[in-house]
Amino acid sequence: MTANPLIITCAIVGAEMTREDTPYLPLTPDELAMAAKQAVNAGASIIHLHVRDEQGKPTQRVDIFKEVTAKIRNQCDCIIQYSTGGAVGTPLDERCAPLALKPEMASLSMGTMNFGTDIFENSEKTIRSIAEAIVKNGIMAELEIFDYGMMDTVYRYLRKGWIPEKFHVDFVLAVPGGMGGSLKNLLLLVDRLESRQSWTVAGIGPFQLPLAIHAITMGGHVRVGLEDNIYYRKGELAKSNVQLVERIVRIAGEMDRPVATVTETRNILGL
Repeated sequence: MTANPLIITCAIVGAEMTREDTPYLPLTPDELAMAAKQAVNAGASIIHLHVRDEQGKPTQRVDIFKEVTAKIRNQCDCIIQYSTGGAVGTPLDERCAPLALKPEMASLSMGTMNFGTDIFENSEKTIRSIAEAIVKNGIMAELEIFDYGMMDTVYRYLRKGWIPEKFHVDFVLAVPGGMGGSLKNLLLLVDRLESRQSWTVAGIGPFQLPLAIHAITMGGHVRVGLEDNIYYRKGELAKSNVQLVERIVRIAGEMDRPVATVTETRNILGL
């Protein structure tokens, strides 16, 4: 395995954006599968997956997750990571339901927060219930950290045995209501990690590119995609998830940081 290869996660759709925000958003099962295939071919090894219903609205319906997962796996080999966040306000049982399909990874948000004009609820009961479903189904958790205090929650819950001992970390920065997207904040969060802990940064909007570059230099990993950022540069919409992945691949190449294959990513994460 190449020394310290870069894992690229692509968040291809999310739950917040609509076609009114960008006409390039993939919504249908076929569109999501094609977006995943293109992102993987460009260099992504993890697909962070939300799905949409027949009206293009965010949903946690198991049948749609099952259909999209099958279509992705039919077109490419990648690590599919289910979102358990759903959309703001999604009931707990619906957030957990797709985990019965046993994806390789799933997200686990580590605290309640203001999320734009809404409240993203992740109470102790919610976190523990999702964590239990993750463990029951043999899934690797990716802990989603939106604010500094959530790191204290991680270590408190680890001591109590409420979350899996083995996990990957994703710092999601610059969500309105969460921690800002500065380098100083990223350094502060990374400093809280135990030695050898794998981590990714997902910068929202204009913070996606600068935080990705810093993660590459720091030995971390990168998440990009239309869920987090619909612009390629200021005022210019990204026409696909591929554009955002390809840019990171080019930058990593210039910085002599090889991009991880899917097999290398599974080895790094111990899947």
